[in-house]
Amino acid sequence: MDRLDAPHCERARRALARRDRRLGALIRRVGPCALRPTGDPYRSLVHSVLYQQLAGSAARAISGRLRARYRGRYPKAELLLAASEAELRAVGLSRQKCAALRAVAAAFATGELDNRALRRMPDAEVVEAVTRVRGIGEWTAHMLLIFSLGRPDVLPVGDYGVRKGVCSLYELPALPKRAELEALAEPWRPWRSVASWYLWRQPERTPAE
Repeated sequence: MDRLDAPHCERARRALARRDRRLGALIRRVGPCALRPTGDPYRSLVHSVLYQQLAGSAARAISGRLRARYRGRYPKAELLLAASEAELRAVGLSRQKCAALRAVAAAFATGELDNRALRRMPDAEVVEAVTRVRGIGEWTAHMLLIFSLGRPDVLPVGDYGVRKGVCSLYELPALPKRAELEALAEPWRPWRSVASWYLWRQPERTPAE
């Protein structure tokens, strides 16, 4: 599978700037794309579960407390399964997040999910595989594809930041629906992940009600 690296990001930046005038202006303001995939699907999913539906500051605090218990890193699947709910709740996790983290850990511990296998799967198969796990939805799967696996052509249609960026950049009256966003993003292929990275850096504009 293709994976984003610095040369890919530079090619994407030039192609996107040529194809879309408004996006090109944003690209010139922001500068080079600094998207660098982590390459660790398991830890990416743990990270995403921790950050789901939480303000960034609260999620960072919980993440920091969890990692502090495991020498500064997210615990391996077996260690996460061995932790009691009381231990997990002590770092600030809700019961729902505890259950989701255990489901992710169990999927990797049993081999249902595997880092190497995920790296070899096409995008659609990755989404199908990880969304079978409790607490993992399409948004989390898209974040995994972009930030961990470095897939170049992922459009996170349900991401508020991308929709907000599009609304602001293209001066839309409201946040775009899925079909509208997909149509607008068609010229960005095969670099929609890089386009999304730039849209996350577009200043906020509040859409009209």
